[in-house]
Amino acid sequence: MVKRRDVLRLVGGGSVVAATGGCAVLSGPSEAARAPWRRAGDYAEFRRRALSYAILAPNPHNRQPWLVRLDGTHALTLHVDLDRRLPVTDPLDRQITIGCGAFLELLALAAARDGYRAEIAAFPEGDDQRTLDRRPIAHVRFVDGGATPDPLFDHVRARRTTKEAFEPRDVAADDLARLAATGQVHGVSATAIGNTGLAETLRDLTWRAHVREATTPKALQESIDLMRIGAAEVEANPDGIRLEGAMIEFGRIFGLIDRKSLADPSSSAFKQGMDKYRGMAMSARAFGWLTNGNRTRKDQLDAGRAYLRLNLEATRLGLAIHPWSQALQEYPEMADIAREAQGLIGAPGRLQMLFRIGHAKPVMAAPRRGLEAHLA
Repeated sequence: MVKRRDVLRLVGGGSVVAATGGCAVLSGPSEAARAPWRRAGDYAEFRRRALSYAILAPNPHNRQPWLVRLDGTHALTLHVDLDRRLPVTDPLDRQITIGCGAFLELLALAAARDGYRAEIAAFPEGDDQRTLDRRPIAHVRFVDGGATPDPLFDHVRARRTTKEAFEPRDVAADDLARLAATGQVHGVSATAIGNTGLAETLRDLTWRAHVREATTPKALQESIDLMRIGAAEVEANPDGIRLEGAMIEFGRIFGLIDRKSLADPSSSAFKQGMDKYRGMAMSARAFGWLTNGNRTRKDQLDAGRAYLRLNLEATRLGLAIHPWSQALQEYPEMADIAREAQGLIGAPGRLQMLFRIGHAKPVMAAPRRGLEAHLA
């Protein structure tokens, strides 16, 4: 009989053997769901080639909300897939817009590798700060011979978001300075700090924000609905929040982990998930954040563009990075923590992103939907 103590770890990844009754369950993350990382660049037409890299950009909850229309031979238009927003935790679509900015910056870097300058016109038909709609996010025109390759592009395939506990060692001050300098672009102010008293405060703040989201039923349910439990679900829907690995498969098969248990604060699955995230929050030895005026939607795009560059610089330096966005979200139950975060590190601008920085073992790439899914 399978007992709960047989489940050594329900949340995590990697190949693990779970022995039960003389048999072994062995499974790992879906390779098929990572095919777009391997296919990036394998397109003859230069816009598709650039887009195949752009879809690898970081984005909230891995929603990958990008829809692209190819215009003529040297242009394209980016829209947001309105069905891929986060209406509960991102009611103003600010984080989704930041994800679109990361996409556009990576698109520009990929085009530059082929010698094309990407001229990006943000929200050419106007914008609404309350919500995204069917109007385009950006129109992009490519100018042949107008750009030279950026060294940051060399690190695109290795870029990751590390949702694991960091190693107990500090980040070098020089590396933090390089990160901040790299993020100081497109009108964005970037800051990175080491293991100071402020970092201790931010460890507590980010953990409290996670607890608040996990104990707000509608916010938690939004994440639960986007969870892909086991390799088969990840392969079928290579987006959202992945739960993969041998122990996940083990727990799924024997009914120890499912959406109902993950949404139940009294369940072992829920408690183990909270323990994992508390370990992640408390392991942070350094933090970074981005601010700007947030006067228009373009400022949110610019924050995403700056973060993409900073993320690639972290990859170049061998550092792990992980956005901790809960504390910045605009839904009512998070309002007091969001005000606290803004007052602590956001002034005089708007705090757009907060992330932890550290050292960690390499992790697998996040699943991706593939270029064809994004072509309108």
